[in-house]
Amino acid sequence: MLDRFWFCLCLWRLAGVFGDSDAVKMVMEGDSVSLESGVTEIQTYDLITWTFGHPETRIAQINKEAGIFSTYDGPNGRFRDRLKVNNQTGSLTITNTTTTDSGLYQIIISSRRKTTFKFNVTVSAHLPVPVFSRIFSSSSSSSSSCSLLCSVVNVSHVTLSWYKGNSLLSSISVSDLSISLSLPLEVEYQDKNSYSCVLNNPISNQTQHLDITQLCHTCSDSTEAVIRLVVTALVGVAAAAAVVVLVYDIRSRRDEQNF
Repeated sequence: MLDRFWFCLCLWRLAGVFGDSDAVKMVMEGDSVSLESGVTEIQTYDLITWTFGHPETRIAQINKEAGIFSTYDGPNGRFRDRLKVNNQTGSLTITNTTTTDSGLYQIIISSRRKTTFKFNVTVSAHLPVPVFSRIFSSSSSSSSSCSLLCSVVNVSHVTLSWYKGNSLLSSISVSDLSISLSLPLEVEYQDKNSYSCVLNNPISNQTQHLDITQLCHTCSDSTEAVIRLVVTALVGVAAAAAVVVLVYDIRSRRDEQNF
């Protein structure tokens, strides 16, 4: 009876800690996530039920007295072979998570009283690497500047940002929908500062560093390159012509001597 009292007291304290707010769990796709039951040991007459979604679908059940420690496949079989329950604590582990595992999970513990804990789980897809492109426009604000774009596709719950060194220059965020994001940046052609574009969510990030010299070419640079190419070609032609003249001259002298 004393053990029973301490168990109920423990549940009461946990209910006070959790209150009405939901616990939040975030995990990367492919990783495992564990949802704690809040108890240290299941009692003989406890009935524990785990549910997912709204309306709730039963995904696990524990009845220690009957020796039942079962998991279920869930809606459309999405959890097949990926759920594990702890036989001592009743905690639930989801392995090899996918983005479709995101949602509301509940544990209902029924003994002398009924206690419910809730977990909001978000499974984030792996972030893509930002891609750079140059914006060409006839109405450029400055002939000495270069306009760039940092872009990502099919993302949600992320922030895309431009940094100059460690200083934030600009950012844009998206929450629910899976969309494409782009963020512009204008730099001087001769700018020697370090720039980077960062895509991040609360648990991971992808960073792409900018090479200004690779993306931004001035007209003078292009002209100089063309001139060098033409000069090189002309030098090559002149050298070839000189060789032809030299060979012709040698042959002519031989012919005169033989004559």
